[in-house]
Amino acid sequence: MGGIVPPILNKLKKVRLDRFLSNAGIGSRKEVKLFIKKGKVSVNGQLIKNPSYQIDLQVDIVCFDDKPVLLKNNYYFMFNKPSGYITAIEDKNFPTVMEFFSSLPFYRRLFPVGRLDIDTEGLLIVTDDGMFAHRVSHPKWGVEKEYYAVVKGNIKNIDYTKYEITGIKLKDYQTKPFKIKLISTDDKKSEITITVKEGKYHIVKKIMEKLGHPVMYLKRIRIGSLLLDENLSPGEYRELTEEEIKHLKQVVNL
Repeated sequence: MGGIVPPILNKLKKVRLDRFLSNAGIGSRKEVKLFIKKGKVSVNGQLIKNPSYQIDLQVDIVCFDDKPVLLKNNYYFMFNKPSGYITAIEDKNFPTVMEFFSSLPFYRRLFPVGRLDIDTEGLLIVTDDGMFAHRVSHPKWGVEKEYYAVVKGNIKNIDYTKYEITGIKLKDYQTKPFKIKLISTDDKKSEITITVKEGKYHIVKKIMEKLGHPVMYLKRIRIGSLLLDENLSPGEYRELTEEEIKHLKQVVNL
């Protein structure tokens, strides 16, 4: 079994053994060279100790510690974003979410899907699949994004059900319809969930500001059918399951 060849390699018929292993996530180029020299890698059952050995991507079977190495076409991660990091690949002034992925040998292929503000926490998808990222984040496809928020003041007397039909007029644009669900409230603050179908800059904060209840805390908890894994602490990530990927792709017709 040879596995699916990712875009970074699919135009090549042959590739160096160390590059193949690095792209498969076995380790950095430096690490896999050591693994090869220590006799941990075989090709078609033959022990290979030369990192520059050329393998045929279509027919050769590479094993690491006697287990077949399979390449993936794309990578999809669920990340629990902590506060204090910006959603960008790199930045001169602030730490970015991609710093948490820097230990992965293929991390330079990855990028975040959409954005979360520097002080917003929660669910962020990180991938190397450009079409998937575009459709999940583009308002045309109407993928719901649900947030847990703590806002100032008591909102129980607001008729927020009408916004499920009309949306709300902000200073610079008219939003799409959105949903607010009240969890708890007192005179000082209210706990809510708010679900939107667009990714405009600061959209949740702007909506609640317009309603007279500024956001004090914000955390994304859902994207489409994908719920934030409660077992992930802030700063932790895991790969999406095949079922999770399938459901998301169905929504955006992929």
